[in-house]
Amino acid sequence: MISEHVNEVHQARPFRPFTLRLADGRGVHVAHPEVLAFLGAGRTIAVSDPKTDHFELIDLLLVNSVQVGKPLRGPASKRRVG
Repeated sequence: MISEHVNEVHQARPFRPFTLRLADGRGVHVAHPEVLAFLGAGRTIAVSDPKTDHFELIDLLLVNSVQVGKPLRGPASKRRVG
């Protein structure tokens, strides 16, 4: 179900930035659609950081929620991509 939500907000036009809330409490912010790619069967995504050339592979089973809009401030929003 979460994979469908991620795909929905990723494909939305106009695109609105969103944050993936992970099971470990981190937030991964997706500022542009170009920084996220679905891999293989779609259970895993890659989220890149164009400023550092790093990327993170995320199992969608570890995504608890998708927050559309600006990321929240505080300890849960340490990671920002895009």
